Amino acid sequence: MSTTNLERTAHATSAHTLGNRGLFRFATAGSVDDGKSTLVGRLLHDAKAVLADTLDALARASAESGFGGGDGTLDLALLTDGLRAEREQGITIDVAYRYFSTGERSFVLADCPGHVQYTRNTVTGASTADAAIVLIDARKGVLEQTRRHLGVIGLLRVPHVIVAVNKIDLIDYDGDRFADIAADVARVAAGLGLPVPHTLPVSALVGDNVVERSAHTPWYTGHTLLGLLESLPTRDEQAGADEAFRFPVQLVLRPQGALAPGLDPEAFRDYRAYAGAITEGSIAVGDPVTIASPGAPRRETTVVGIDAAGRELESAAAPASVALRLADELDIARGDTIAAAGTLPESSADLNAQLCWLATAPLRPGVTVLIKHGTATVRAKVSSIVGALDLEDFGLLPAASLELNDIGTVQLRLAGELPTEPYVRHHRTGAFLVIDPQSGNTLAAGLIGERPATAG
Repeated sequence: MSTTNLERTAHATSAHTLGNRGLFRFATAGSVDDGKSTLVGRLLHDAKAVLADTLDALARASAESGFGGGDGTLDLALLTDGLRAEREQGITIDVAYRYFSTGERSFVLADCPGHVQYTRNTVTGASTADAAIVLIDARKGVLEQTRRHLGVIGLLRVPHVIVAVNKIDLIDYDGDRFADIAADVARVAAGLGLPVPHTLPVSALVGDNVVERSAHTPWYTGHTLLGLLESLPTRDEQAGADEAFRFPVQLVLRPQGALAPGLDPEAFRDYRAYAGAITEGSIAVGDPVTIASPGAPRRETTVVGIDAAGRELESAAAPASVALRLADELDIARGDTIAAAGTLPESSADLNAQLCWLATAPLRPGVTVLIKHGTATVRAKVSSIVGALDLEDFGLLPAASLELNDIGTVQLRLAGELPTEPYVRHHRTGAFLVIDPQSGNTLAAGLIGERPATAG
């Protein structure tokens, strides 16, 4: 009896679980001085995720800086503002990753910068996140940088948006003020097409509603921040069964030379498999698949084997890394895509995309770049710049170029056709990188839009 997509996804989810639930990735962002680093420090400290020697070092650093007037109070921001320049300036410059666990699940935390010139770092931190936490100073409300961060989160289609209204203690725990900010957040989110945000009042300095519920906010009945993070589903838990199988080929496995002791050379004499990570959906032995190669006709075959870590599997699902054996000997290489038969759109050389421009030099029409889509890399030309995102009303403004940190829509012409799919429906296969062909530097993060009307 064949395994259903739902059963395969459930099996893969359980196989990749750490603790009681799957690994959860989240990013934090906020304007300068909103208390983001302090919130992250408070979360780690109150969740008992800081080692004793780190606490000792934190106490010494806090005392040396005169924090709290030398009364022994910890400057929790120092837990994440690890670079010397960050400590000296009192800002966060680079994305700081932290790993911690609770009794419910394990977490990867990406603490992103607040300054506008480091918005590109926010893209890096939020690109793989299951949730994004945006801080708002309760005294200031929604700022331009708040809108910018929410715009990036909307662009990246982060599944869960959490808005932490911080410093609630500095407005005497005013529930009406919190309600006004929550309404403003809802309006901005609706304009960006974001999911309804989870908005909660917190005090990073005191600890209100971070890990423990606060007695000072009886008018708030929702989760604490940690409780929310422990309860939200991951991308893979949400998606799974409804997605068609996608598998960018990363490496062709063809054993050569001596094998490890204990392995039978005869068993590997004719072995050929295609290794990579399943980006969407699931696959089982016997499933028909389509092979798509840039600029080449498509081919059909069947999966006859799935290998992972020395074991043969009957089925596998995203995000597992596996090696697929196929029924036919085909010319397949890195950059090709193996997909569920009949599910890939026609390949196209025209790309309509949104870019978050990350380079200091502006992007202008006519420039030649490299597009890295999955494991495939092709040359492309910027045909036109449609416009740049206006962070006030979230419409497109006419633009002759894209400057650092601009989010804009462009038309690209690829040197080879690719089976591209819209990011809004295909989070992993709908994203790409723009790379400088001379230096190899990453210039932009790109999200594929709907096919241009001129595309065939």
